[in-house]
Amino acid sequence: MEEIVMNKKVISVMVIITVILIIAGIWLVKNNQKENEKIMNNTLSSTQTVNSDFKLNITSKFSLDKLKEYNLPIIIDFGSDSCIPCKQMAPALKQLNSELQEKAIIRFVDVWKHPNLANGYPIELIPTQIFINSDGTPYAPENAEELGLEFIIDENGNHIFTTHVGALTAEQMKSMLKEMGLNE
Repeated sequence: MEEIVMNKKVISVMVIITVILIIAGIWLVKNNQKENEKIMNNTLSSTQTVNSDFKLNITSKFSLDKLKEYNLPIIIDFGSDSCIPCKQMAPALKQLNSELQEKAIIRFVDVWKHPNLANGYPIELIPTQIFINSDGTPYAPENAEELGLEFIIDENGNHIFTTHVGALTAEQMKSMLKEMGLNE
């Protein structure tokens, strides 16, 4: 009899521990999602004011021609805060956007939240980056194929975009930005 009571106590304790572990697991998952959202939302302190053309997240129609007028190298990443490679790239985009304010333009478009913002750009998969030199021309390095870059040519044979599909590191993007005219 005493053994049955002891077994019931052990089972009760195990059930309580299991419930606590499940609750803790759910809390960790939700907390991690919130942290990823913060990374993608370009949270700047209230003391910082940034020209809207230099903010990381693009949430409304923008003019690439206007961005080119700054004569700075430009990287626009078309992705989503829900795709895994996009999430992996988010800290690098945020870092470069913050670090290179007014030296380069680093922007992010969430194409799942704002699909119309990808209109006119050669986006088939995400993440896809567009690269523009500081002189407003598409980035065209000699080792483009080695870097995984693709040149988009219009019907008249003009090079209109240079794209990359997939995640890039901060170091890879910074190296490209230097070739594109970054002055640090």
